[in-house]
Amino acid sequence: MRIKRHSTVLITIAAAVLLTTSGCSGGLLGGGESEGESAGPIKLAMVIPISGSSAPTGKYMENGAQLAINEINEDGGILDGRELELVVGDEACDPQQGVASANKAVSAGAVVSVGGYCSGATLPQLPIFEKAGIPMIIPAANSQDLVNQKLKNVFMINGTGKQQSTAALDFIKKQGFTTVALVDDNTSYSKDINVETAKQIEEDGSATVALSTSVTAGESDYSAVVRDIMNANPELVYWTGYYQEGGLIINQLKKAGFAGQIMVADGSVDPSLSEIAGAGAEGVYATMTQTPDTIEGAEDWIANYEEEFGSAPGPYSTQSYDAVRLAAEAIEQAGSTDGDKIIDALEAIDGFTMFSGPLKFTPEHTLSSGGFVILKIQDGTFVLEDDLS
Repeated sequence: MRIKRHSTVLITIAAAVLLTTSGCSGGLLGGGESEGESAGPIKLAMVIPISGSSAPTGKYMENGAQLAINEINEDGGILDGRELELVVGDEACDPQQGVASANKAVSAGAVVSVGGYCSGATLPQLPIFEKAGIPMIIPAANSQDLVNQKLKNVFMINGTGKQQSTAALDFIKKQGFTTVALVDDNTSYSKDINVETAKQIEEDGSATVALSTSVTAGESDYSAVVRDIMNANPELVYWTGYYQEGGLIINQLKKAGFAGQIMVADGSVDPSLSEIAGAGAEGVYATMTQTPDTIEGAEDWIANYEEEFGSAPGPYSTQSYDAVRLAAEAIEQAGSTDGDKIIDALEAIDGFTMFSGPLKFTPEHTLSSGGFVILKIQDGTFVLEDDLS
């Protein structure tokens, strides 16, 4: 295996994490490689938001993936010297756009997909990549619906919506909140967390759901839901949608005089949340898998990223970096770009070092532990508040 160059950074990170946390291939749609093809770059598909309001996160993901590719290629590539190549397509957090870009990636000859941010745009890509025999290593999208379909080619290296709801409940109990309002944006990802959190709160019995409601994404006036929240008077509001609407709701809640606490899900962990919410963002909590600046031992990796791209890494850059490394490891272990062989290699992974810790997939192809922590906004920046260990 040739992927060694920056192993010491990840070994350091893995040690820190352990201390702080516990179809057929060949291209039925024209993609993939034939079994005998053994020359030229090995292409990895990455369908992410490169336009629209989530484009900044998409750029973090693309850069993280490209950093891993650069390192692997500099170390000699895989399969006896073949280089990796990233094929980026735009999902724009739109299902139709996601489908179009997935089809293009298949036609371009991608052998593994390492993309997926918005669950609503990732879900309709699943049958496309499955039919083409292309394994999917999903670094960010985490709706439970992605694994409920039990597709053999789908692997998730971000915690699931269910695991995020469990983290939210753990924090609710630790803080002693007794009444909670749950607000989603009616997308698969957001609704999934709302419903699962409500279910876990009800089963646990330590708190009650004072309000569970949905809003329409893309609006600018959320006075109706603000009014409903104020009438319900919860101790905590948990927003499970994305940062654009979340920032507006936080801003409007604070202006209405809401005195309780606010928590957001991982789709809202973005620097823009504070810009949109204004002063009201200070003190807002978030359920999130760790971001680069909250990972102990990641300083060298962050420095490498900044040197390469001239800016600091953001959410899901580390997960995307690991998705590429994992794809390369599986291809190398399979000794082939055949989709079925890569899937078998992924299922056999045991202890592969990632930012989230040593990897071994569950039978459902999810992480054994979701790895969620609680962040908090201080001076406009998300910082680690509670590792929930």
